[in-house]
Amino acid sequence: MSCSITLKNLSLSRNGDTLFKNVTLSVGHKDKIAVMGPNGAGKTTLLKAIVGLCRVQSGTIEIFHHELITEDDFKKARGHIGFVFQDSDDQIIAPTVIEEVAFGLLNSRMKPAEAQAQAEAILAELGIPHLRDRITLHLSGGEKKLVTLASVLVMKPDILLLDEPSAGLDEKSVNQLAQILASIDKSMLIVSHDLDFVNKMGAQIKYLTPDGLS
Repeated sequence: MSCSITLKNLSLSRNGDTLFKNVTLSVGHKDKIAVMGPNGAGKTTLLKAIVGLCRVQSGTIEIFHHELITEDDFKKARGHIGFVFQDSDDQIIAPTVIEEVAFGLLNSRMKPAEAQAQAEAILAELGIPHLRDRITLHLSGGEKKLVTLASVLVMKPDILLLDEPSAGLDEKSVNQLAQILASIDKSMLIVSHDLDFVNKMGAQIKYLTPDGLS
């Protein structure tokens, strides 16, 4: 099976303390894998390491069987990866929903009319076209999460990394998000504390401990 993400014997320390060691994982093509574990286990740090936002002390990271070593390697890999942050407010930068979802496309020099059309299409696909002209600051937590997801998906990534996607959402929003993610045919690595949520997504579950994944 072709692997989207391959981690081999990753070890990472923070302030002299080992967060985790010997983390080995393969995320196959269109697999959905959830990483669970206690607070402070390094789950979010693991996601950041995959995109080069923090560096591991040892081990290897591969995207589509290409090892990532230099910053240029990670920069190229990021073009294939969509990262949904735990706190949507850290990710949303535009004043309105349509501007937010179209931002990445415009930044890649797509013509405005085409960018708007693609942004509207992804909002419709996620079932939130009614949010098009809403002020992002006034959205609920669940709405913000769906808008950040739309802004990531519109860039057509091959891999999704999601950090606590259900955190802070009400039950209706959690169920809606789980249903949407379950229907998306992409490789996913999800960090979560919410067992019910990842089960609804149909994700395989791994547990992160200081000694690796189990």
